[in-house]
Amino acid sequence: MTPTGTPREALPDRERTRPPRRDVASIVLVATGDGKGKSTAAFGTVMRAVAREWSVCVVQFMKSGKWRVGEEAVARRLGVEWWTIGDGFTWESDDLDRSATIAREAWTAAAEALSSGRYDLVVLDEMTYPVNYGWIEADPVWSAIRDRAERTNVFCTGRNAPAELVELADTVTEMRKVKHAYETGVRARRGLDF
Repeated sequence: MTPTGTPREALPDRERTRPPRRDVASIVLVATGDGKGKSTAAFGTVMRAVAREWSVCVVQFMKSGKWRVGEEAVARRLGVEWWTIGDGFTWESDDLDRSATIAREAWTAAAEALSSGRYDLVVLDEMTYPVNYGWIEADPVWSAIRDRAERTNVFCTGRNAPAELVELADTVTEMRKVKHAYETGVRARRGLDF
């Protein structure tokens, strides 16, 4: 019997057989999909990391400094390094070449953060977009994540995570949109969406 009174043989196989435990210095997490909550999941992990006295860095690839998000305000107060290096959403850009250049600058900062060994957690927020747009060469991104400092955990967010990123990640969660208030004309709300 289990602690809940369920006969052990009634549990699904996945509950009865688990792989042997192993210790790793760090892992890679990915939140992808067309649903809401990818960045929110990453920022929740930031809060957990800060509570454990980890050194944390967030690099935002798409949001511009014009956005004043609540997560950034709280995270900075808690000692998180927060770099909003993006140029804004592509549909708002007047100059996509400039947006691509800024994305490459964000990647330079992110690559340095990954290799530096200064951070226990690096969040690469919305990093799938500049890779998928071809603004950042993909192979060096995968190499930098794979060859990161030993104890640096990585959390990548964004829709359409490339297969290579999914393959190298330890944990991948896909957010699926069932319904979204925006589709009925409700605008993004402070405190809920940013």
